[in-house]
Amino acid sequence: MTRRVSLLVNALDGAQRTNEALAQCANGEEMLDVLLDASMKLRLGLTREQLRNTPPIRDWVWWKNKNALVTIGD
Repeated sequence: MTRRVSLLVNALDGAQRTNEALAQCANGEEMLDVLLDASMKLRLGLTREQLRNTPPIRDWVWWKNKNALVTIGD
C-alpha cells in the first residue's frame, strides 16, 4: 500500500489541474475526494482510509484541516 501511495504522490508532481483542485479544497475531506479520484484514474485502488492514514497524504490532510494528530499536555 505504501508503494501505491508513493506512486500517487509522484504522479501529482507536475499534474497542474489536480494540484489546482487540491489547493482549492476547503478541507482535508475535499482533498481526499480529489486524491481518490486521482487514485482511481491511475488504477491504484487506494481507499479513503488508506489515504487518510498514510504519510505524506495524512500530513497534507492534517495541514489542510489544521488539526493536531496528537495533543500533549493540557
